[in-house]
Amino acid sequence: MNQFLAFEVTKTDNVFARGIVRKEPQTLPNKHVAIKVDYSDINYKDALASSKDGGVIREYPKIPGIDLAGEIIESRSEHWHVGQKVLVTGYGLGVSVNGGFSQYQQVPEEWLVALPDQLTTKEAMIFGTAGFTAALAVTKLLKDTPKDGRVVVTGASGGVGSVAIALLHRLGYTNITAVSRKKADVAWLKDLGATAIVEPEEILPEQVKPLNKQRIAAVIDSVGGDLLAGLLSQINYGGSVFLCGNAGGIQLNTTVLPFILRGIKMVGIDSVNVELTERKATWQFLAEHQPLIEQLHYQEVALIDLDEPVDALLAGTHQGRTIVQMEVR
Repeated sequence: MNQFLAFEVTKTDNVFARGIVRKEPQTLPNKHVAIKVDYSDINYKDALASSKDGGVIREYPKIPGIDLAGEIIESRSEHWHVGQKVLVTGYGLGVSVNGGFSQYQQVPEEWLVALPDQLTTKEAMIFGTAGFTAALAVTKLLKDTPKDGRVVVTGASGGVGSVAIALLHRLGYTNITAVSRKKADVAWLKDLGATAIVEPEEILPEQVKPLNKQRIAAVIDSVGGDLLAGLLSQINYGGSVFLCGNAGGIQLNTTVLPFILRGIKMVGIDSVNVELTERKATWQFLAEHQPLIEQLHYQEVALIDLDEPVDALLAGTHQGRTIVQMEVR
């Protein structure tokens, strides 16, 4: 590969720019592989990285894209060889080092996960970090949440929320409440497996107290803020909350009472630095549930057409998942 296309962001003297550039491959470092990228996908972090004041990128220029899937075309690793299909999510990809919005990328050997047999590179990126995060939360929830317990999923129309609902339904959970303001998504969320769809205000008590009536077995939350605070007061004795995001803010105004009087657990879900054994197991878990991909809303865009979906994510008007195919057709 002599040259390749990439979506790059730059910032010089506080002047921000983004767009397609032509790049040339650099010498491959030891214990790295070079990947011909088939697909990436767009996450909220990618949208922030692609904006002037997103607070994600520290050093410019940079190629965003925290996910990629493709084929190894060069290797300086004893463990990986040319022709293997692989995927990479998290670590410093697209943040501290160049990422997946590129036709070609070099990554350290320890970041690689072999593509599960049940998945294509496209399907892996339909799941992407959003699906991976949802799977991390769901596999932990499975350990102590009864199948008939009420599970609340906030940010239900987003990537994490929608995959979580589909997984829970497929695993036999029968009481799933989706929290979403998007009226247009009600039918879709029901098709995924939600048994009730409510707006945030509808699931909060009239007066949020340190302890409200117990009526929720578990929460998968990607919103945070006041909504999370209100939900904590309603968790059943011994219930759990899995924190996956902060779309509603990073502040949490609550008390210790739900934790010390009801024994609830609040578990942070980090998708970036997951230990390799758990990372592999989680991707295999997703692969075993490959059929649910047909239920997920996704659109496919070309690398050269990233501006519109990035802006939609930042504006809060984006729906489902967007995958990025690298071939210029």
